[in-house]
Amino acid sequence: MEAGASTPADDLLAEEVPVDIRFDGVAFAVMMASPSDLEDFAVGFALTERRIAPDAIVGIQVREVIEGIVLEISTREPAASGRAPAPRAIPGRSGCGLCGSRALEEVLRRPAAVGEGGRLGAGAIEAALSALRSRQPLNAATGALHAAAWCDTAGGLRLVREDIGRHNALDKLIGAMRRPGTAVQDGFALVTSRASYEMAAKAAEAGIPVLAAMSAPSALAVDLARDCGLTLVGFTRPGRHVVYSHPQRLDGVEGGRVAG
Repeated sequence: MEAGASTPADDLLAEEVPVDIRFDGVAFAVMMASPSDLEDFAVGFALTERRIAPDAIVGIQVREVIEGIVLEISTREPAASGRAPAPRAIPGRSGCGLCGSRALEEVLRRPAAVGEGGRLGAGAIEAALSALRSRQPLNAATGALHAAAWCDTAGGLRLVREDIGRHNALDKLIGAMRRPGTAVQDGFALVTSRASYEMAAKAAEAGIPVLAAMSAPSALAVDLARDCGLTLVGFTRPGRHVVYSHPQRLDGVEGGRVAG
């Protein structure tokens, strides 16, 4: 319907499927996600959930079943050792990365301090923002997916991952960044979403020094960023962005401070 007139048409829709994540055969969580780059998702999810180190993964099997997809992660030290994490209580929706966590300490975790990181050029964030649209083919077709991008200190895009869930897109990016040749300290992450607590926590857990989001951060995300040394940027728009924590990594920030 447009301007009061109707036109029949076909439309492209984003896929959203349940992904059953298992560690060494033990069910851990079912996440609603886009069925692409699932090996990257497995690695990133394992790291940001603090389940296992990525270098402990010895195999990833993606298996399609009638109900969705089974993502089987095999590790060097199977969960039978007695250190297995408790499974989540309920499935994770595409809009929630913390659904099903059983205790407050599982949710309000404090990552270790991120590294010093490189200094970003004055136009780096805007350059990355300008280039990102052309690197989102699934969103261009459907209008329904988020993206997470890894950018160098000049704003050049190095990796981009898409997913219907913003946290899944970031997990996929973090998983892709674990491949040889990607220096986590030499760049920043750009996400097409708000900067919620979970997004800031995932970035910090991966050692990313700068996270730029297109929408607003939450107060809890800013608190976490200040505590662990993460530079958090919100409201990223052409010609404008807001720096909430640790601005010393950005060229052109007046005085290198933000309001308390």
